[in-house]
Amino acid sequence: MKRFYEERVLPHLINKACSASPNQKQRQKIVPLAEGRVLEIGFGSGLNVPFYDCSKVEKVWALEPSEGMRAKAKPLVDGSSLDIEFIDLPGEKIPLDAATVDTVLVTYSLCTIPDAVLALAGMRRVLKPGGKLIFCEHGKAPDENINRWQNRLNPAWRKIAGGCNMNRDIPGLLVAGGFRVLTDERMYIPGAKVLSYNYWGVAVAAN
Repeated sequence: MKRFYEERVLPHLINKACSASPNQKQRQKIVPLAEGRVLEIGFGSGLNVPFYDCSKVEKVWALEPSEGMRAKAKPLVDGSSLDIEFIDLPGEKIPLDAATVDTVLVTYSLCTIPDAVLALAGMRRVLKPGGKLIFCEHGKAPDENINRWQNRLNPAWRKIAGGCNMNRDIPGLLVAGGFRVLTDERMYIPGAKVLSYNYWGVAVAAN
């Protein structure tokens, strides 16, 4: 029953939530910054595909561990002119050589990866010197009362939402994973405040 929920029901629920108009507007801001050979972490149902600038992108490695999500993404992948290759291992295990990627793109995925710091270290490993990590994530709200509710609700939310955490400190995770944040923009986007505080920007490997 659990596997049925995770592979047949949960992908539809996540796709519905992540394809909401405010989230799509966030994707539109950052995905066109990707260039060269791109590693997308948490490819999901392919919601970022329409926003890539095909003139700047040579290849996309699509890391997505969920079979249900990969199946949902297939029509978008098949209809795209991008060279997209699925990688079906968890985010902590990136089967690419060191210094082979120009851009790492991670959108609404750091909330779910069990060991986000280990996964970020792996992303740093595969980035070329001068490469960049582009991120857009929801996470810890700055308002104390909202954050308290995030902490209260998070255990139950994590169980029903595929391991998603609503209260992660995204900039803190990036730094702990070996990155230096160059641009850090933040705001509530429309939606429930416990889930709608967004962080987005660009980071590079720390020296």
